Amino acid sequence: MPKQLIFLLGGARGGKSHYAEGWARDQGGRVLFVATAQARDDDMAARIAEHRARRPAGWLSLEAPRQVPQRIRDCAIPHDTLLLDCLTLLTSNLLLDLPESTSQDDANEAILREVDSLLDVYERSEATWLVVSNEVGMGVVPPSRLGVLFRDMLGRANQRVAERADEVILLVAGLPWRLK
Repeated sequence: MPKQLIFLLGGARGGKSHYAEGWARDQGGRVLFVATAQARDDDMAARIAEHRARRPAGWLSLEAPRQVPQRIRDCAIPHDTLLLDCLTLLTSNLLLDLPESTSQDDANEAILREVDSLLDVYERSEATWLVVSNEVGMGVVPPSRLGVLFRDMLGRANQRVAERADEVILLVAGLPWRLK
């Protein structure tokens, strides 16, 4: 079966990770799970522990909150499927690393460079990739500059990945809607 880029979008706690994990498990083969989360508080630490506990024992993990394209490229772990969970946290990590004085244009350019590098690594890979991300553009306008910047950056990143993806699936209440 030829490799694919499968993009999974949805709201928080909408079943994206669970769906991606089930897909990867059903395919068999060697799975590399790329985690972008950082335990910045107790809630996130608990969520990370929950995700780790439900992964099959044979899956290998790469924890990469930053420099994800480089870390994947440098990873010597052979795999048939790569599950990146998630683009949302990668975007957040990048945004929080930028100086406060960074313009919106420069911030958007930084995330799109990272996404383009990620997609270039995918193109050179022989594995099928599952990329998980949140859809944050369907809610209220965030009240802060940082919130607006994050929403806009993630929206552009999601568009870039969706454009290149072979399949795009929106998960609502755990139910998949095939968009592409």
